[in-house]
Amino acid sequence: MNAPFKTDALPQWRLDDLYTGRDDPRIETDLAAAKAANDALVAMQGQFAGARGEPALLGARLALGIDLYEQATNKLWSVGAYASLATSVARDDAAWAKFEGDLRTRSAQIAAESLFFTLELNQIEDTEIEAALDAHPAAARWRPWLRRVRLSRPHELSADLERMLVDRGPAIANWSRLFDETLARLTVRAGKDELSLPEALNRMSDPDESRRKKAAKGLAQALEARTPVLALCFNTLAFEKQVEDRWRRYPDPAAGRHIANEVDAEAVAAMEAAVVEGYASVSHRYYRLKAKAMGRKTLDYWDRNAPLDAAAPRTYRWDEARGMVLESFAALAPRFADTAQAFFAHPWIDARPRPGKQSGAYSHPVTADRHPYVFLNYMGERRDVLTLAHELGHAVHQTLCSPLGTLLADTPLTLAETASIFGEGLVFEQLLAQASKSDRKGLLAGKIEDGINTVVRQIAFHRFETRFHAAREAGEVSAEEIGKLWLEVMGESLGPAIKLNRGYEHYWAYIGHFVHSPFYVYAYAFGDLLVRALMEKRREDPAAFAPLYEDLLAAGGTRTYVEALKPFGLDPREKAFWAAGMNGLERLVDEFEALS
Repeated sequence: MNAPFKTDALPQWRLDDLYTGRDDPRIETDLAAAKAANDALVAMQGQFAGARGEPALLGARLALGIDLYEQATNKLWSVGAYASLATSVARDDAAWAKFEGDLRTRSAQIAAESLFFTLELNQIEDTEIEAALDAHPAAARWRPWLRRVRLSRPHELSADLERMLVDRGPAIANWSRLFDETLARLTVRAGKDELSLPEALNRMSDPDESRRKKAAKGLAQALEARTPVLALCFNTLAFEKQVEDRWRRYPDPAAGRHIANEVDAEAVAAMEAAVVEGYASVSHRYYRLKAKAMGRKTLDYWDRNAPLDAAAPRTYRWDEARGMVLESFAALAPRFADTAQAFFAHPWIDARPRPGKQSGAYSHPVTADRHPYVFLNYMGERRDVLTLAHELGHAVHQTLCSPLGTLLADTPLTLAETASIFGEGLVFEQLLAQASKSDRKGLLAGKIEDGINTVVRQIAFHRFETRFHAAREAGEVSAEEIGKLWLEVMGESLGPAIKLNRGYEHYWAYIGHFVHSPFYVYAYAFGDLLVRALMEKRREDPAAFAPLYEDLLAAGGTRTYVEALKPFGLDPREKAFWAAGMNGLERLVDEFEALS
């Protein structure tokens, strides 16, 4: 067996250019600045609705009001980002947990004072807003932000109720905190080894079947022991959402997410239908082929992401991963590589796994007047190289749109995944081009599995959430019932070649998105299938594609998904658009079968 991948020398970020510690006086300075900007905005209460019928005056007040709103947002988000970043690598530290919780409460109290702002803006008619924007150029730049604000107009509550929701938000967030801290303290016994959650999940890609099995069973036991707490968190937050959704008159539990993403429910339904129709030809067929390639009739669930070759998979040093990412980004356009290089040149990446560090990966944008930070747990595997490319894709996107300012740079989830998944695709193309014929099959298997995990699995997650929230309408859903829903939905998506052995019914419990961001997960499938269409456009004409793509990213949140894709000749409202993406995955399975 190869020596374990050494992680001691991997980079850890430094957050000093945000704040130097919990007692940094700049934290209080920034909170005071946020309050001052917010107080100035509060002093304008009534002046926006009071300027109706006077377009030039309303335009001037809109320009000033939104500028103050962004100033306050920048300061609050900067302090909040620091707390979140620092705590995510110290989930076992009670002092950081208290700091994050206290800051969340203080920030919410400041922000709550300006709740009137968007409510007052939404009292004004569309025609009056448009006239004001036409009359005042400085206000006109905020048209995309106002459009997004006004999407929530039919679902807004009274000012008092909105304030009440904000005031109790930090207490509700403690259910998410309990969920996170429960998982961060989780220890998995795998034979003689004791593993953290990220280490246990990583071991289920180990070439040694016995090590995979021990990690899988150990994780099942660890999750089962914590299921009462995790199920309570899930049920409680679902009920909180249910009550708020009812007051806001949302037609279904996913409606609020669709509005936030600026997508039509019909488009999401069309995507879901296209993916489900592709289950048999993609995931079911692939796992049947993989079982055959591994000399089996069926696979246990811990074999789902196992390498085809029993030999230890190749590991990639950090400098190799960095080189591949930068070279792939440069092939698209030098600006993408130059932007990504800054993250390696500065201590803006935290890649080293360690006790207390939470699982997963992300790129945090902080604010438009700062720089993003990249977080991952790098274990040297091919998937980790692709994760690095994914998160740096986010970081490049966040950097390119930062000149717009924080409010306009904020990108809906459906478009926010574009650059990240595209970055993964670029690095995979390089890996495949460099592979020997014997390695090609393993790389294809990995790419297909990544596609299944990003598209099929995320749509299965979406369907699980849909069924769970429907069941929650009738009352609390027991951990046993949640497990049954999980097995039902995952069985549909994975197909008969995957055995969902005893213990797998608890695996819903480590998916943080279900608790933190209900109905977030379909954005991954949306982004993946969208990127497959964009990569096809790049293959048709690479030179013409690059400037269009850079323009899409630099536009941040100023365009809807339909507007963003129009220059490429793509229409995501059509079911054929999503089916074409699934057909692309099916072609990869065809290629894999041809090599079998």
